[in-house]
Amino acid sequence: MTETTQTSPPQSPAPEADRPVIIRTRGLQKHYKMGEVITKALQGIDIEIYRGEFLSVLGPSGSGKSTFFNMVGGLDSPTEGRVFIDEVDVAQLNAIELAFLRCRKIGYIFQTYNLVQYMTALENVTVPMAFAGADADRARERGMEILELVGLKERWFHKPIEMSGGQQQRVAIARSMANAPSILLCDEPTGNLDLQTGAEIHEILRRLNCEHGVTIICATHDHRLINIAHRIMWIRDGQIDRLAERNEVTIETGAIGGEENG
Repeated sequence: MTETTQTSPPQSPAPEADRPVIIRTRGLQKHYKMGEVITKALQGIDIEIYRGEFLSVLGPSGSGKSTFFNMVGGLDSPTEGRVFIDEVDVAQLNAIELAFLRCRKIGYIFQTYNLVQYMTALENVTVPMAFAGADADRARERGMEILELVGLKERWFHKPIEMSGGQQQRVAIARSMANAPSILLCDEPTGNLDLQTGAEIHEILRRLNCEHGVTIICATHDHRLINIAHRIMWIRDGQIDRLAERNEVTIETGAIGGEENG
């Protein structure tokens, strides 16, 4: 028996005409060639993502979600098509400009945390600030502010091995916010966490979106994260299978809008 999620969906953003676009893709394609075999990971993704939006991305394994993230995050180049961030064509940026974009405008949160094991929580958080050329004292001050935001101010000196999975993910979130990015890309951020800890991460992301205006694009099967999204996008076989406002979708355990998550 399925159980319908009871939490109310968020208010939808303003009408499209009133929402500035922060990310736009046009004809986005990515092909991988292995010998004579060509795999089409993306086959023409066209989408506009609005500033301050929370977009949940769903799809089965191998559907193209991670490839889409890599394209939008400037981590890989498309075979065809374009990615625009704040109306800047990412393909036209040189290596220095692209590094600046990734460092200043985009934060990344991964399922596996990817923390530097020999560094303290504070040191992990301040690494991106060092790359951005921040003053050491200001970096430390901001690092403590962000750790306080995620509830870890008192554990700034702990290393990853001394922290739980949830605490490590909080450090990863704090690190992603180090340079105050306007975009946050989250790849299954609660995938390795228990329900209670996942709920804490869900609340942090909700606050970053609602209170700090961060645009969040989140690949997840966690119903709580899907529930707070403004829109939900399904990717299947490298294409957008469906795109819906959150209030148009019914969320149930094991299915969303009557479709299996995969």
